[in-house]
Amino acid sequence: MTTGEPSLESRSETMRFDMDSVRADFPLIQGSDVVYLDNAATTQKPTIVLDALHTYYETYNANVHRAAHSLSDKATEAFERAREILAHRINARHAHEVIWTRGTTESINLVANCYAQSRLKEGDEVLISEMEHHSNIVPWQIACAQTGASLKAVRVQPDGVLDLDNFAALLSDATRIVAIAHVSNALGTINPIEHITSLAHSHDADVLIDGAQAAAHLNIDVQALGCDFYAFSGHKVYGPTGIGILYGKESLLDDMPPWQAGGEMIEEVRLEATTYQSLPYKFEAGTPNIAGAIGFGTAIEYVDGLDGDSITRHEKQMLDSATTGLEAIDGVRIVGTASDKGPVVSFLVDGSHPTDIGTLLDQQGVAVRAGHHCAMPLMEALEIPGTVRASFSLYNRLSDVDRLIETVEKARRFV
Repeated sequence: MTTGEPSLESRSETMRFDMDSVRADFPLIQGSDVVYLDNAATTQKPTIVLDALHTYYETYNANVHRAAHSLSDKATEAFERAREILAHRINARHAHEVIWTRGTTESINLVANCYAQSRLKEGDEVLISEMEHHSNIVPWQIACAQTGASLKAVRVQPDGVLDLDNFAALLSDATRIVAIAHVSNALGTINPIEHITSLAHSHDADVLIDGAQAAAHLNIDVQALGCDFYAFSGHKVYGPTGIGILYGKESLLDDMPPWQAGGEMIEEVRLEATTYQSLPYKFEAGTPNIAGAIGFGTAIEYVDGLDGDSITRHEKQMLDSATTGLEAIDGVRIVGTASDKGPVVSFLVDGSHPTDIGTLLDQQGVAVRAGHHCAMPLMEALEIPGTVRASFSLYNRLSDVDRLIETVEKARRFV
């Protein structure tokens, strides 16, 4: 099956999406014969991001804040500018509502720990869903165990869509916080966050959104979504690993105690007592990942310089083509058939374990993810051991989809 490449032209001098030039921006993609379809796990990095990291370390490497020399001033300016870029990207009201973390996992743990200390007590309830990544389950289990609160989970229907009637039924005046994925990492389902947030707020519950799988594919506007917290990672959006953000509404962050203690987050330390810095530094103890933050900001600027509408159409075209092609293969079943999905297709091959299919595809030069995708409760709810997951990004081509389908067909014949 040959689909051919789409012709996507730039709309202006600053907004562009030309497949050849975009692929040339990514050294690993341009220089490898591997068809990389594991973008939900991590994305590849454009040269401009790699250059930003090298430039920092080679020309103005210094610790940020409080120093009396120009290298530190330059590093601080770049570091804080990156925060402003991220705040603008998600339409935060203030840049100090953006906290640097190591990634989505640490962001959620920060909220689960600090929110629990200040707001959770025995008899309260935390509401998650069956489709959550383990990073949005385990921290809340620990918080509930420590405070006596209860953890409840919204059902997922067989098509991979949240049961919103069940969500409404589980919400109560005892619900203190709702923690939900914007996009399922395992299935690609896009959840109706504005609706979920509105219902939660009608019960005076706060809302945390795991945006790890959304940030590279959707326009994130935290004010329009109405969420109280939003978390995502740099490496999912063409940035470095080990860096992420937590957005939190100023009033909530002000009320929460610090999570980690040490340098940078303090205002004054005395043996008798310590006072803490204002936002965002109250939650940023120790030397931050300066290079990572600068690289993250550079990645966001890179994506914002492309034609987002064309990218969205291109990713949907790949998703639709992959779905149609896989469904045509005898013995292949798509898992997760929501009408609103990100560029992720999960599937099973009759008589084969997902890991075996993943290995066979790898031997043919196609990189996918296989297993439970850190979503064991979801797999249990769907009564499957896991899936094979192909996830697409802006540098993938329709010919990559063709390769996926061809290799699955060969694997199917082999098994």
